[in-house]
Amino acid sequence: MDHRLLLGLDPVFESHGSWRRIYVDLPGMGASVAGAEIRSTDDVAAELVAFVRATFGSQKFAVLGHSFGGMLARHLVAEFGDQIMGMALLCAVVVADKARRVLPPATVLQRDSALLASLDPDDASAYAELAVLQNQENWARFRDGALPGLRAFDRSAIGRIAGNYSLSCEPEQRVSNYSGPTLIITGRQDHVVGFEDQQRLASCYADATVRVLEEAGHNAHLDQPDATGAELMQWLNRIRQAVSDRTPGSASGQ
Repeated sequence: MDHRLLLGLDPVFESHGSWRRIYVDLPGMGASVAGAEIRSTDDVAAELVAFVRATFGSQKFAVLGHSFGGMLARHLVAEFGDQIMGMALLCAVVVADKARRVLPPATVLQRDSALLASLDPDDASAYAELAVLQNQENWARFRDGALPGLRAFDRSAIGRIAGNYSLSCEPEQRVSNYSGPTLIITGRQDHVVGFEDQQRLASCYADATVRVLEEAGHNAHLDQPDATGAELMQWLNRIRQAVSDRTPGSASGQ
C-alpha cells in the first residue's frame, strides 16, 4: 500500500487542531523508489529513521502505522523514545513470521456477488481478499485508499523485503519504559495479522489501550471508519492531556 490508504483518516486529525500531517510512501511503495540496497525490513526501517530525523530533527511527534507500518511504528518508538508523543497501531504486524501468528479464519460477513462481478477481475480479487463487509460504500473506500497502492508498488523490491521480513531485533526488546499514550486497534475478523498477538503486545506499553473492532478485517478503518475515527480522537485527546500535564503552568484538562 501507499500513503493513500490512511488519507481517509485525515479529517480526524484535522478536526483535532493544528497537527502537521505527513503521510509516508515506504521504499518500494507508491512514489518511493527502493534501490537494490533495500533488501529487508531492517533496510526499510533505516530509511524511515533517516527520513524522520531529517524531517523532524528534535521536534516531538506522534506516529500511526497500519499493518507493516505498525511494525515500523514500534521500531520508531524504540529508536526515538519519548520524542514520540504517542503511538497508534492499526491492524499492526506484531509477529513477522506468518506461521506463528494467531489468526481467526477468513470470514466474509456481508457478500455482494453483483458488486464483485461488476469490477475488473483483478480489482475484484484484491477487494474480496480482505473485505469483510462487501458493499458499495466499502468498495469505494478500498478503491480510493488501497487500490492505488496495489497498482503502484515495486514487485521486485517488495519481494526482496518479504524475503527478510523480520526486524533483526524486536522493538520491545530495545525499549521497555515507553509511557506515551498508545492505541492498538485490531479487527475481530482480521485473518492477516489477527488480534490476539496485538492484545498481548499491550503489556509492553505502560499506557496502552486495545480496541478490537467488530465486523472489521485487516483494513479495519475501511470496514469501520467511524469507530476507528472515534478511537483515534480519544488517543489524540490523551496525547494532548499528557503534553498538558508535562507543561509547567498549564491547567489540568486544558
